[in-house]
Amino acid sequence: MNYAFMSFSCPDLTLLEMMEAAQRYGYRGIEPRSGGGHQHGIELQTTEEQRNEFKQLSIQKGIELCCLAISAKFSEPATWDAQMEETKQYIKLAKDVGAPRIRVFGGIIPEGVTREQATELLVKAFSILGPIAQEHDVTIVVETHDHWSDPAYLVAVLEKVNHPAIGINWDVYHPVRRAGLSIDEAYRLVKPWLKHVHFHDGMDTAEKLAYMPMGSGQVDHRRVVELLAQDQYQGFLSGEWIKWEPYDIHLPREIQAMKAYEDQLQER
Repeated sequence: MNYAFMSFSCPDLTLLEMMEAAQRYGYRGIEPRSGGGHQHGIELQTTEEQRNEFKQLSIQKGIELCCLAISAKFSEPATWDAQMEETKQYIKLAKDVGAPRIRVFGGIIPEGVTREQATELLVKAFSILGPIAQEHDVTIVVETHDHWSDPAYLVAVLEKVNHPAIGINWDVYHPVRRAGLSIDEAYRLVKPWLKHVHFHDGMDTAEKLAYMPMGSGQVDHRRVVELLAQDQYQGFLSGEWIKWEPYDIHLPREIQAMKAYEDQLQER
């Protein structure tokens, strides 16, 4: 398996420092979150020279910029045009720094907008963005999140769009937490469209998701690893931990737990 982590784990680290942490703990990639105030420097205002420097740094260090995470959402008519224009700029940014994927959201469906109308907004967005992304050798991955946590809703969009540059980012927690699906049920839905994976364990509380060390929360990550291994998944599993422990505590521990699941499969 190829493991990465998002810059939420270490928002104060530079890109070089993130890559050095990845090397230290055994990760093959990193996933910068752009537009979030993190210190990695991969932002829309980054100059062409800086973009090339970041790309070369990734090559030099052997740490992939596996995905560029952005906050674009396409369910709201009032912001749809602005989100489209910004995403087009992020596609170029991803191409320039050598990131093959961009993570986006479906978004919260606002009051007064039906599920069917929101679906059509996403279909329209990805039908336009797909060819642009493909031209730049970038894939847009839509996360199972917010009002699209049930993968069936995203599948309904992707079946209509049917473009190779549009896929699913399977956040393994949200279909369990918000849609009440098992890991197997969620995987069956995302499998034909799967391009990227987010993982983290925890326990749902009344207020929010409380992160917990791998294996002590609600998600059966052993089964996640088993399903992906069975199908020889070649993409990345990227750890997403927001405002949790210091990175030097959870980054080494969580990847060790995931690799232990792989070892257990080989021992069968």
